[in-house]
Amino acid sequence: MELRAELLKSIWYAFTALDVEKSGKVSKSQLKVLSHNLYTVLRIPHDPVALEEHFRDDDDGPVSSQGYMPYLNKYILDKVEEGAFVKETFDELCWTLTAKKNYKPDRNGNSVVSHQDAFKLWCLFNFLSEDKYPLVMVPDEVEYLLKKICTAMNVELHSCELDECLSQEAPGQGGLTVWQFLDVVNSGRFLRGLEREAVSMAVEEVYQEIIEDGYLWKKGQLRRTWSERWFTLKPSALSYYMSEERKEKKGSIPLDKHCCVEVLPDRDGKRCMFCVKTSSRTYEMSASDTRQRQEWTLAIQTAIRLQAEGKKSLHKDLKQKRREQREQREQRKAAKEEETQRLKQLQEEKERKLQELELLKEAQRQAELLLQEEEERRRQQHEQMQRTLEVQLREAEQARASMQAEMVLKEAEAERQRKRIVELEEMQGRLQEALQQEVKARQDEEAVRYAQARLLAEEEEKLKQLMKLKEEQEEYIIKTQMEKQVLKQEMENKNKCLEEAQKQLEEVRVNRQRVDQDVMAAQRKLRQASTNVKHWNVQMNRLMHPIEPGDKRANASSGGFAGYQPLLSRRDSSLR
Repeated sequence: MELRAELLKSIWYAFTALDVEKSGKVSKSQLKVLSHNLYTVLRIPHDPVALEEHFRDDDDGPVSSQGYMPYLNKYILDKVEEGAFVKETFDELCWTLTAKKNYKPDRNGNSVVSHQDAFKLWCLFNFLSEDKYPLVMVPDEVEYLLKKICTAMNVELHSCELDECLSQEAPGQGGLTVWQFLDVVNSGRFLRGLEREAVSMAVEEVYQEIIEDGYLWKKGQLRRTWSERWFTLKPSALSYYMSEERKEKKGSIPLDKHCCVEVLPDRDGKRCMFCVKTSSRTYEMSASDTRQRQEWTLAIQTAIRLQAEGKKSLHKDLKQKRREQREQREQRKAAKEEETQRLKQLQEEKERKLQELELLKEAQRQAELLLQEEEERRRQQHEQMQRTLEVQLREAEQARASMQAEMVLKEAEAERQRKRIVELEEMQGRLQEALQQEVKARQDEEAVRYAQARLLAEEEEKLKQLMKLKEEQEEYIIKTQMEKQVLKQEMENKNKCLEEAQKQLEEVRVNRQRVDQDVMAAQRKLRQASTNVKHWNVQMNRLMHPIEPGDKRANASSGGFAGYQPLLSRRDSSLR
């Protein structure tokens, strides 16, 4: 999968280079040529039938990258074998296609890097770029690569200038494209004052370090002679070729956890020697200088460690670690920004709450002022109500006094009524005796007797009514006494309520209304009683006419009961 991803990056540049109109599509004839060249450099057997089948002539129109990917995956990338082709030749093919269109060095020959160095920087860019399309290299990786080049030339990289340049070149795309990166290098902003050969040597050194290729002297096993070979280091093996074109592979040193690297003393006219010991053989090699020996021994030891850990490449591992560190920094930055945003929100919330608190304090002050005004208004209302209650109380006292005087009069009237009832009872006895005498005296007169009997019956009915009126009068007297007691109790309650008027104004008002209602009810009852008494006085006066002697015929015709009316009237008046 890693080899496929690396190959796809270079193929992507070749495909976009063929997209002249920048529409995302390439003509089929160009894709056929590109596919044929890929077959050649990747050393894959050609399949013209599949090529023609996929790009049929009756299928008109250009093909997008998405339409080309199925053929690319199935007939090319799935058949690629690692080590069966020269990766640099493949990269040179893709570079040649894309550089013609996109790479624009200085026409006057003032470019800092040569065309070959630009190709190596392009390869380094593809190795260090993110696995996202369009391909860009994040600022951290740009700084890492420029620092490596500057370190190889013993030059210090100015981070401030780099940050300023990155902010100008890639304000919103998350990094630099390869063409922007090459323009930055060719501008000389970070490599000013340096010779082109020094820059070329530094680029070559960094390229060989990261791509893990380079020349070493190797001692043969049979002839025991020294030969210069082009070595390519992978975590699984250290391969060597006749030359850097890697057309003729001479052998491979398998690397596993049982291998080790040792530094050897100089001998046989060779210096900077070291050896790689495997379980079956010891390989002796010589570097050009001490620094190169140290880099190769460290790289081989790292490859052995990575092989034991199941990893593929030192620089890929370092790249992955740098990516993880960037992600962690971005996460910390995001968390910090989130925390800053949260603190800002909290600060805004605090300021808002302080403003609300100030508003609440102001509202509280306003409320206190209103409360004071309300208290003053209530105090004035209370004083006014107290004065009103005092006036009403005085009026109630006067009404109570008048009611008491009226009750005294009523009691005197009731006493007179009782005396009159007694007189009427005595008169009734005498009337009964007179009636008996009248019955005995007029037994011969049937008509008078019948009339007398009828009058007697009526008299009895009137007596019953009088008795009933007497009972009602007594009940009314008792009720009047009870109402008097109730009035006295209510006056006491009013006195108590008057003492508590400042705390229970509403109760005083309710009690006052209830007293008013009771007084009005008592007045109505008194008026009703007065009306009843007057009514019964009228009735008694009409009934009680004195019986006078007359002639028998007149008495017989008018009925003997007419003489009893004054007596009954006086009795009824006394009852009232």
